[in-house]
Amino acid sequence: MNVSDSERVATALGRDGFEITTDAENADVVLINTCSVREKAEQKLYTQVGRIRHADGPKPVVGVLGCVAQLEGETLLNKIPGVDFVVGTRAVGRVSNILGRTIAGEDGIVDLGERDDDYDWTVADTHRHSPYVAFLPIIEGCNKFCTYCIVPFSRGRERSLPADQLIQEVLDLKSRGVKEVHLIGQNVNSYRPETETGLEGFAGKSAFSRLLRAVAATGIERIKFTTSFPRDFHEDIVEAIETHPNLCNWVHLPVQSGSNRILKLMKRGHTIDRYLKQIDRIRSSSRDIAITTDIIVGFPGETEEDFKDTVELVRYCGFDSAYIFKYSPRPGTPAFEMEDTVSFAEKTLRFLELENVQKACQQRRLERYNDKVLEVLAEGTSARTEGGITGHSTCHKVVNFVGDPKQLGSIANVKITQVKANSMFGEVV
Repeated sequence: MNVSDSERVATALGRDGFEITTDAENADVVLINTCSVREKAEQKLYTQVGRIRHADGPKPVVGVLGCVAQLEGETLLNKIPGVDFVVGTRAVGRVSNILGRTIAGEDGIVDLGERDDDYDWTVADTHRHSPYVAFLPIIEGCNKFCTYCIVPFSRGRERSLPADQLIQEVLDLKSRGVKEVHLIGQNVNSYRPETETGLEGFAGKSAFSRLLRAVAATGIERIKFTTSFPRDFHEDIVEAIETHPNLCNWVHLPVQSGSNRILKLMKRGHTIDRYLKQIDRIRSSSRDIAITTDIIVGFPGETEEDFKDTVELVRYCGFDSAYIFKYSPRPGTPAFEMEDTVSFAEKTLRFLELENVQKACQQRRLERYNDKVLEVLAEGTSARTEGGITGHSTCHKVVNFVGDPKQLGSIANVKITQVKANSMFGEVV
């Protein structure tokens, strides 16, 4: 979501005459878009502003955007010398106006308000992170209130964008040469627009599955989506993937723990039995769908037995990849008030053990692709291979191959010849 927000801020600033640069040392304005999901993200903000403040030369205007801005608000102006204005997650459409007011001499502007109804969601091609891949938010916020998570407080309640607006945006992206669109949100499965406009005639019990089919009908070459929530993930999503070849064979389905007791403490709203049934259904698909997940180790109250349940779940599921995190308390969440019974040293040991188990699972999954031909979107040059191109397969694997820069933006059939820990190598066939 932050990448998407940054692209839209850059588009608005460019439209208003600002020249975007990645050279922070010589910039007149530095905007820092923040995340608050993990503690280190906030620490990085303090370090980054301090580095800017103590650098030689004229001091730039510094604005803090995003989740930390939304949560801390005016406090940031007092805690971090050198911050000139603060803009929350739903006020990014007003950054250009706020920057203009700051340059004109207005001090300490803090805007944590709601998004304007006429907010322009489009992104200029020049400010997109890739000319071939686009992130398209379909829903903002989250209503789940998992006990460890700050997102409902930093991003607000769920708000789905109109389906017809999203479909038109995909058509526009396709016309501008975008080959792959990522439908994104904190919980895409909760997508529920106010009206069915744009979804009429498409099959599926959930609005999200109907949206997937509607976007597939645009003919754009590839569609991915993230993040899914187990409580709201239904079979009609898998059925949509099985029906439409341009819906990519990859699902990110965070489980967080393999213990029902810990899931209850987290208020995840799903059980391990239900999750495993979802995994079994996905694995049974003819599309050979890759599955990735998120896991937290060391949640308050997690016993050795709870952790063993998580290890066993990882072995059973055989995830293609897993993002494993050591629990860190976030102020303002219910879990922050729980006794943190797992020491940092124990969290580290559990993290390393689970990481080793997952690495073995991941390697087995990757080795299945040896000698197979994958469709790879050529996205950029690869530093890992001389004359190399890098991109992602439909199952969201990084693939490197020798090719011509003229291939960028096209989809190549690549036979996998070598598998490494986090990527694969192959040759065009």
